[in-house]
Amino acid sequence: MLEPTLVKALSAHFPSEETRCFLNYRSRLPPSPPSSIFSGGVFDPANLTAQLTLLTVKTDDPHLWDDAASAKRFLAQKVWLERRLAFWHAIERRHEEAALLLSMAEEAHDVSVGSEVAAQLTALKSDADRLYIALHLNDPKDSHNAIVTIHPGAGGTESADWAQMLIRMYLRWAERRGYKIDTLDLQPGDQAGIKSITVRMAGEYVYGYMKGESGVHRLVRISPFDADKRRHTSFASVFVSPEIEDDTDIVLEDKDLRIDTYRASSAGGQHVNKTSSAIRITHLPTGTVAQCQNERSQLQNKMVAMTVLKSRLYKIEQEKRQEAMAKLTGEKKEIGWGSQIRSYIFQPYQMVKDHRTGVEKGDVGSVMDGEIDPFIEGVLKWRSDTREGK
Repeated sequence: MLEPTLVKALSAHFPSEETRCFLNYRSRLPPSPPSSIFSGGVFDPANLTAQLTLLTVKTDDPHLWDDAASAKRFLAQKVWLERRLAFWHAIERRHEEAALLLSMAEEAHDVSVGSEVAAQLTALKSDADRLYIALHLNDPKDSHNAIVTIHPGAGGTESADWAQMLIRMYLRWAERRGYKIDTLDLQPGDQAGIKSITVRMAGEYVYGYMKGESGVHRLVRISPFDADKRRHTSFASVFVSPEIEDDTDIVLEDKDLRIDTYRASSAGGQHVNKTSSAIRITHLPTGTVAQCQNERSQLQNKMVAMTVLKSRLYKIEQEKRQEAMAKLTGEKKEIGWGSQIRSYIFQPYQMVKDHRTGVEKGDVGSVMDGEIDPFIEGVLKWRSDTREGK
């Protein structure tokens, strides 16, 4: 057991009950967890290493670039595997360093290293938390890019402004994580805000993190558009679907599609607004619509709109197959009272609360500035616990 003075010094720097109990239990950190604990999840080091070995062989093939599309997919997957393994190895190194420090401190009866050991434990706990969250991302499509669409509810300019506030929140969050953002379609509001917007978020497990944002979001505030300064309640719907690649099982037949062209209304180059380059594709059997107007040519807009349509159809089909768990898949609801998944209250008090998980935060400003990780992580844990019947 650690010397009482050392335990006291460490507890002073890192006063969590869990850590104090751990330090009293043994003088060293436990051995690294076996890979089998994480098998089948995002972090399975043995499996990831095996996959990386196979991909390395493929990428060394001189004929790899005979198929450029496949080559890009292989290289992207190789980079992803390398990053995942690097993260795991970093946790192992930090684990070993913390164990060594604790051992040295105990042998030397040195309480002066308390702050250094506490810093190591703090960093290790942060890494473990990230690993724990990542383990909830076990759906095959969680690793895909995300297609995010936001529509305002009834309420005119106030709701349109709320939709714009929401997309700004998500863009700030995505920027902090280093995700790439492409605006696929944007319909500006008549006076302010937006009528609708569709963006693509590209990055590691972006769909896995964003899928819990699907639903109706409610805003309560004193409207800046009301001369009488009355409090208004506004709604906006967020719909998130995974970006589906060309090799998906979803097959679209020409007879089921209606393709319309129109002039783009968003900002662009000289050619964009002078020709009917914008594309709207309607899937007739389901009534699902996808459109794109931000690319420079009609062909590019058509390709992007087709990708968005496939993504939405996949989401719809997924919800049909999981009808018994529809409330967990983030399905679209009426954009109004009683259907909101989260409320953002600016007046008469400040609070953001997720109605599914109970997670809440009083600093509304930071949430609107993109600090939404507690809500995203709360939904991931809630879904995992619900599936396990906890």
